[in-house]
Amino acid sequence: MSRLGPVITLVAGAVLAAGLGVASVNATPAANTAAPTVENTVPDEEQTDEEQTTEESAQPVPTPERTEEKKIAKADYGGRVTGNGGLIAISIRNGKAVGYFCDGRAEAWFKGTQSGDSVSLTGVRTGKVTADLGGGRATGQLSLGGRKWSFVAQAVRKPSGLYRATALVRGAQYRAGWIRIKNPDGGYTSVGAATSNDSPVPVPTLNPDQPTAPLTVDGTTVHPKDVDGFIEEMP
Repeated sequence: MSRLGPVITLVAGAVLAAGLGVASVNATPAANTAAPTVENTVPDEEQTDEEQTTEESAQPVPTPERTEEKKIAKADYGGRVTGNGGLIAISIRNGKAVGYFCDGRAEAWFKGTQSGDSVSLTGVRTGKVTADLGGGRATGQLSLGGRKWSFVAQAVRKPSGLYRATALVRGAQYRAGWIRIKNPDGGYTSVGAATSNDSPVPVPTLNPDQPTAPLTVDGTTVHPKDVDGFIEEMP
């Protein structure tokens, strides 16, 4: 059972960080690099597993839109990875799927496809995500660095979900990713990580009221995008 306080401190294990690929997975060096900022607005109290996985319970569960029998037009899922403290997000657009894992220090991007009631995603160099879809959730496994974890990601609505930003900052290729999940009692739990030329750097905090609002990074304006804005840009 996880305990969420005013600020989440998520520490990736050495085994996880060692197995992450340069292009799809980036881990922050242990002692000398500050961990990326992680937003958490959950009150300092124990939550049950059911509370942790309930997304926007006051609203109807989003129903995936299907363009044909085997392709989902639009669906978004977000939840906690059991046993390592990280968050995972999966989004589907017209059968194309993208996923992101982050625990505040390590991150991994995935891409793949949805077919029927399942989704399969792979990292550029390492890692894999598989999940079964149904009942308003994605239930599956994350494989990274030779280890496996299970997860249950509930169907979510904006501003919950997955965000990404890329830009040229001071001549270096800058990339950042964020996951936001609404808490059962209000507020959001957020986690993110950023790299500059594939080296970890501090990640800025998304605007809580407008996650796609521009951010300033080392004097450069960076524009976070939701999935609709970046899924076609994924390599």
